[in-house]
Amino acid sequence: MSSDRVRIVEVGPRDGLQNEPYTIPTPVKIELIDRLSATGLSVVEATSFVAAPAIPQLADAEDVFTGIKPLDEVQYPVLVPNIKGYLRARQVGASHIAVFTAASEAFNRRNINCSIAESLERFAPVMEAATADGVTVRGYVSTVLGCPYQGEVDVAEVVRVARALFEAGCAEISLGDTIGVGTPRKARQMLEAVAEVIPMDRLAVHFHDTYGQALSNIYACMEAGVRVIDSSVAGLGGCPYARGATGNVATEDVLYMLNGLGVETGVDLEAMARVGDWIAGELGRPRSRTGQALLKRS
Repeated sequence: MSSDRVRIVEVGPRDGLQNEPYTIPTPVKIELIDRLSATGLSVVEATSFVAAPAIPQLADAEDVFTGIKPLDEVQYPVLVPNIKGYLRARQVGASHIAVFTAASEAFNRRNINCSIAESLERFAPVMEAATADGVTVRGYVSTVLGCPYQGEVDVAEVVRVARALFEAGCAEISLGDTIGVGTPRKARQMLEAVAEVIPMDRLAVHFHDTYGQALSNIYACMEAGVRVIDSSVAGLGGCPYARGATGNVATEDVLYMLNGLGVETGVDLEAMARVGDWIAGELGRPRSRTGQALLKRS
């Protein structure tokens, strides 16, 4: 693979923390974001402005977002479910947001209690406001390689939903294997199908590592041309609607692979491993495999 550059989108502070079983103190969340910002990342997803009963862990979104020490070279996108969440995010100064839906009707109904069509309708006023405000919007599509409730997900549905978000005004579409069931061939075929209707440079991949396939899937998608990768420090995360689903692929593991390929990211691997070690200790979770190996050696 030719040497080039990949943009890492760090989702640990939002996707990684949202399902932790005990309430994480707000200062820990703020410190995590600030530590991640110092590693060379250009994007750190900060929090989610959803209703507190839906995700109690992120009920402190305003305090977290206003508490971080933002760097000029780092974007801090936040997730919003609807126009109410968007207005909350804008009130504290968020200038990059993300919206989310799924390629599976069954998952969408369990996850956000509405159909795919209804979720897209909810985003219409958000997209309109964002356009007027000059706010960039990212679109997440979950369950692109399988659903815990309906099983197989038709690639045509992934394409349809991704295209709808893109045409609505999302600048980038992140394709998520929410339960980590994908394998390299399927991952690449799915990506290539979406890339027929959305430019490859507007696509990102977001793989969970339930079956240990995330790195292989990322590599296969990189061979197809994707250059934006979502990952989570120390592999934090999970999915409350997908039993047994582990976290996102660990940022440290992705960086180690990319360094070995000669691909530039601008992110300091050892600094990331230290952040992973710290947050794993705070949460009582294991470190990433790369983090363990690096920190044992140093």
